[in-house]
Parts: sequence; structure tokens; C-alpha cells
Amino acid sequence: MIDEVRERAETYFRGVSPAHDWHHVQRVAQLAETLAEEYDVDDDVLFAAVWLHDVGRAREDRGEIADHAEWGAREAGGILSDLGADEETIGAVRHCIRAHRYSNDVEPETPEAEILCDADNLDALGAVGIARIFSYGGELGQPIHDPDLPPEDDDTDAGETQLNHLHKKLLSLRDRMYTDAGREVAAERHAYVAEFAERFEREAMGER
Repeated sequence: MIDEVRERAETYFRGVSPAHDWHHVQRVAQLAETLAEEYDVDDDVLFAAVWLHDVGRAREDRGEIADHAEWGAREAGGILSDLGADEETIGAVRHCIRAHRYSNDVEPETPEAEILCDADNLDALGAVGIARIFSYGGELGQPIHDPDLPPEDDDTDAGETQLNHLHKKLLSLRDRMYTDAGREVAAERHAYVAEFAERFEREAMGER
């Protein structure tokens, strides 16, 4: 069934933002596989949720829906039902998808949901995470940096510039890990992002 789920999921990612494309989903799958090695999980639930977790992302980016996680959970239910999944599996996958979103208030209640959350957040950390935020910010026409608006003076939730978003979101992800394996990977990636932010600010000031 998982191969069929993956094939169905991929059709939702044609022409989407590079920051949330099919390559992102593939990286999340690789991270989830790594994290799951230390846990007793239902692979069918975990990887169905991984492949389907962002099927609503393009619709949200186009302004057609408000919450890609909620919409995606409903859509996933229909896909899995079509493929013959049982109700328990469908419910577990839908929970994972609802809980994965950074900005909502749904806490993961299963190992599969925790691993999906950690894997998705880890792809927003490190070198890939830095590339993704500047790519997405460029699509939206947002400034890279405003020297007159340092992160501590930016009262928006997401940050008005990409550097501020890096401070507000990326550097908070280390503390949002649910698994020990996730925390280990996050620590190294967090250090890289923090070093990048410090260097960026030095260079923006004209320092060598």
C-alpha cells in the first residue's frame, strides 16, 4: 500500500514552491527512516503520513485553504480509504498529519506523529533549512535583511525579513524535538544555523 500512497501523493506536488516540493517530502521520508530505527512504530502509518503530510501545501500557498494540515488530513483519509486502508490506520495517519504543522496547537500523541514532526522540523534546520527560507522569502518578495529591524524589535510571529524568520523559527526548532534521535540531529543543525546567522550579521555590517 505504501508504494501506492507515495504515487498518489506525488501528484499533488507538480509546479509547487521549491521550499515545499516533492524533494522536501523525500528528505522528510529519509529523516523519518533514520529516526524510526530507535522506536517501535507502525511503518504503514508512519510512511503513509510522511508521503501525505504536505498534499495540501500548494493549495494553502495559493490561498485556497487556510490550513494545509487540516485539509491534508481529510484528503489523506479519502486516499487511504480508496486504497483499502482500515479505519484505525486512517485515523492514525490523519492525526500525524494534523499534528505535524509547526504553527498549530495539535500535540502529537503517538510515536509515528512525533517522528513525523521531528523529521519535518529537521528539514527546516541546517543548510537545507537556510536554503528553504531564503528560497520561499524570495518567492514572496520579502527582504533578506533590514538592519533597522533586528530580530528583537520585530514583533511579528514569523519575522518580517528572512533573517528574522531564521531567528524566530529555525533557531526555535531544536527545542521542539520529541524524540531523542531528533534532538541529537537537531543539536548539530542548530549550531550550524546559529553560526550562519552570526556570520551573516557580521557581513551585513561590512565586517570581514
